[in-house]
Amino acid sequence: MTNPLYDALFRPHEDREAPFLLLPVGREMSYREFLRGASRFSHVLSSANVVQGDRVAVQVEKSPEALMLYAACLMTGAIFLPLNTAYTDTELDYFIEDSGAALIVLDPARAARDGSLTLSAAGGGSLAEAAQTMDDHFDPVARAEDDVASLVYTSGTTGRSKGAMLTHGNLLSNALTLKDLWQFTERDTLLHALPIFHVHGLYVATNVLLAAGGSMIFLPKFDLTDIIRHLPRATTMMGLPTFYTRLLGNPGFTRELTDHMRLFISGSAPLLADTHTEFEARTGHRILERYGMTETGMNTSNPFNGPRRPGTVGLPLPGVDLRITEDGVPLPKGEVGLVEVRGPNVFKGYWNMPEKTAEDMREDGFFITGDMGKLHEDGYLEIVGRSKDLIISGGYNIYPKEVEALLDEQPGVLESAVIGVPHDDFGETPVGLIVANQGSEPDLGAVEAAVRTALARFKHPKRLILVEELPRNTMGKVQKNLLRDAYKDLFL
Repeated sequence: MTNPLYDALFRPHEDREAPFLLLPVGREMSYREFLRGASRFSHVLSSANVVQGDRVAVQVEKSPEALMLYAACLMTGAIFLPLNTAYTDTELDYFIEDSGAALIVLDPARAARDGSLTLSAAGGGSLAEAAQTMDDHFDPVARAEDDVASLVYTSGTTGRSKGAMLTHGNLLSNALTLKDLWQFTERDTLLHALPIFHVHGLYVATNVLLAAGGSMIFLPKFDLTDIIRHLPRATTMMGLPTFYTRLLGNPGFTRELTDHMRLFISGSAPLLADTHTEFEARTGHRILERYGMTETGMNTSNPFNGPRRPGTVGLPLPGVDLRITEDGVPLPKGEVGLVEVRGPNVFKGYWNMPEKTAEDMREDGFFITGDMGKLHEDGYLEIVGRSKDLIISGGYNIYPKEVEALLDEQPGVLESAVIGVPHDDFGETPVGLIVANQGSEPDLGAVEAAVRTALARFKHPKRLILVEELPRNTMGKVQKNLLRDAYKDLFL
């Protein structure tokens, strides 16, 4: 029996005593210990009647045990559904209902739900307790490369989140390609401070490291002091642009601290060219920037050996076709259009949304990313904007429509527009422009309170601003480009 992801990423390490996770408390967890824990978790899932193809929704804090649960889902043939820990109960309701999750695993601090298990950041909770008496061996069930391994929700411009179905083949192709492209080996130690409910932290960082058989310094979150303290033990680091701007703001981040490092990689949001230049001047290292998205994993990367060009996201990965189009017609190099990609990394489609899948997939297999870009003469891709006004703040996707719908519901608000504006730390940050009903003035404090209750923190507008009207074109559409221009210096 074969199980593509487990066979490639985990099975080779089943009896290895080599360290897998280097934990901040000073403890090491070997591959063997990790996979025995994952096997016990697999037995718990099976005893809860989780079978092949069932969705397991997981909203827990980052921990070795949370990562074991990912491996356990692969072993049992379940579909792993990671959820942002910042999502509110209202948002969680939607994901659980839409996915039809057979099992829910939550942090003990969350409100209990029927049939749910718990898992704490310290590795406790009802899931861990049930696993204590389970066998530490589990035979992985058979799966095919086209079987869905994970369901990852990405926000929709209509306010309805879409579940991207990522197959064993999708995730495996990316892991193996990036391992080779970035020259990861078992001698690498990756400094991992990313969340693992996100494609970047789980399916790029973790899967690549597993494919190489190296070690991870597994930090619960990005903490500047912790990063600087652990850098001497690392050889590589993957992070958001925010990570690098914050490091540059600390005088303890020096060339001497980074001399031994092999590679710094940045993704999930645009890296400012100034950050790239300043980082090289400070450390002598050129950050390697790449480009991907939830539906495709990674699509392009600056080369390991070769020019890493500020302001570009590099060349298409081996096996990935990329083109720039307008109305479905490919454009010549140098012209701006929609970025479309095709390859083994491209997802199977949107969960329960065949119409949306058909809308975003060309008949020849190209996926319409919604990003605007242009190809340089030498094949490097430059992303110049987003056709759907997506805001990427600190690596998280924010679709204005969802926030606007909430703002428009508040007393005294006639209409609103949410835009992304440049921010030194987060790359972009959302700002809400509000038009008041005639004769009234919204209580902005009350509006902010409503946002805090209903939406995850990363979606909160950094500032709410009252304006007399929103600029519109002759068709009545709000001209957000004018608003972005007007407020582009708000936080700079």
